[in-house]
Amino acid sequence: MKVVIYWFKRDLRIMDNVPLLNSINSGYKVIPLFVLEPELWKQKELSLRQYLFQLDCLLDLKKQLNSIGGKLIIKTGSVFNVFESLSKIFQIQAIYSHQETWNYWTYQRDIEFRVWTKRKQIPWIESVQNGVIRGHKDRDKWGLNWLKLMKTNQVIAPLNIKSVKIKSDNLPKPVQLDLKNDNFNLIQKGGRKEAIKLLSSFTNSRGKYYQIRMSSPLTAMNSCSRLSAHLAFGTISMKEVFQKAESVKGKLDKEDKIWRKSINAFLSRLRWHCHFIQKLEDEPSLEFKPMNRMYEGLRENSNLEFLKLWKNGETGYPMIDACMRCLNSTGWLNFRMRAMLVSFACNHLWIDWKIVAENLGQLFVDYEPGIHYPQVQMQACITGINSVRIYNPIKQ
Repeated sequence: MKVVIYWFKRDLRIMDNVPLLNSINSGYKVIPLFVLEPELWKQKELSLRQYLFQLDCLLDLKKQLNSIGGKLIIKTGSVFNVFESLSKIFQIQAIYSHQETWNYWTYQRDIEFRVWTKRKQIPWIESVQNGVIRGHKDRDKWGLNWLKLMKTNQVIAPLNIKSVKIKSDNLPKPVQLDLKNDNFNLIQKGGRKEAIKLLSSFTNSRGKYYQIRMSSPLTAMNSCSRLSAHLAFGTISMKEVFQKAESVKGKLDKEDKIWRKSINAFLSRLRWHCHFIQKLEDEPSLEFKPMNRMYEGLRENSNLEFLKLWKNGETGYPMIDACMRCLNSTGWLNFRMRAMLVSFACNHLWIDWKIVAENLGQLFVDYEPGIHYPQVQMQACITGINSVRIYNPIKQ
């Protein structure tokens, strides 16, 4: 049987999904595929809390596909073994997916997978997501091009799909992936349904004082959009969020200056979000190397006892400890407090930035490498291009 495969990666939705629609319009039956890669979950920044969020997203995605007559096929293993097995059963006419800008492991996997598709003579058709462009030579006019993309029409969810219904594998239990419980108490639920709820409540009411309240850990929990994890796993597209915010802005009264300032601040941070992902796409080595190589080895002799106290929220600095305990418990913390935690660990405790990045990455449900590594480096003062900023750990 001749088929095409839609490979779900970090785009766990059917709405505003260009390559999914292209696969449906190819004229062939579609295998809507998600590959659970155990090797990916061995990466040291990944954790149980992120896995549980992803499981929620996959359950929701199953329902989305079922609603249009399709079935999500889940396979466990390396993508090479999974696609090789499918190629022996089906005549694969093309593979569709979004370009994935994530960590170095997925970057190398995609390079090797491109070699596999060429050897098999199977077209692999990737679409740009979030305005992040692979092989970008420079960032001149990047902001203008990003804005232009965000203003293009969303692709509506397909009404039906002729999918191939083959047997899925059982999803691994966390213990099979060596994902240990780190004693979190309350993390966000995943899935598109939850993302839509958050976007609606933020643009209807919660976001009114966003600009004023986003920096305080006391008010940010409710006043921030809380969409970061959903954007990281792709349950909602950046374009959907951008256009909803623009729509709300266009309906505001001229006198409503508070709302307008908050929406403008939010829109600027959406662009900022994608800009930093583009930076990692352009320079994947930022996951391992300082932007300014002069800082290589600056804090190699890290005090592991200090690290333990910092991780557990037991440094004796109330603001630091409260923020770390909140993060340990919920998997989320507002940006300014994240920056303060990094600054304190790297500049006060003199812990190597890579160790800090690894430990915080495990705690963030919304772990996004493109934001994570450039920001950790910035707060660790090793970029060589940003002002040295050391956060006050007592008063913010």
